[in-house]
Amino acid sequence: MTPEQRARTCADLMWSADRASQALGMAITAIGPGTATLTMAVRDDMLNGHGICHGGMIFTLADGAFAFACNTHNQRTVAQSNQITYLAPGRAGDTLTAQATEVSRIGRSGTYDVVVQDSDGQDIALFRGLSRTIQGQHFDEDAS
Repeated sequence: MTPEQRARTCADLMWSADRASQALGMAITAIGPGTATLTMAVRDDMLNGHGICHGGMIFTLADGAFAFACNTHNQRTVAQSNQITYLAPGRAGDTLTAQATEVSRIGRSGTYDVVVQDSDGQDIALFRGLSRTIQGQHFDEDAS
């Protein structure tokens, strides 16, 4: 199995059980070893009292990209710590794109950076996620 096939299989298995991301209308547009790209259209019910995309929605999209990226190696992995910096607002009708990239993976710890962009390709948020592997795999690679 290639690293790309492993990443895709892990993503497909995780996606099938990820009701939160599905309910928010997210989509995985790219997946590879240590990387993931997710998109989400900003709906009116995602706007805050200022009429802009709620920061929690942007965080959730970034966290989703982080989660899929850090689980591409067929080791169950969870968030240990996350941090986000908002640079510009997301707006109703925007399709936001979160691209996660693995920075480091040593032992059970990983570091991932996520850039969230609006429909025009402007960076609107920067997210850093620290991951920790836990017991188990997404699938048995030795099963025939």
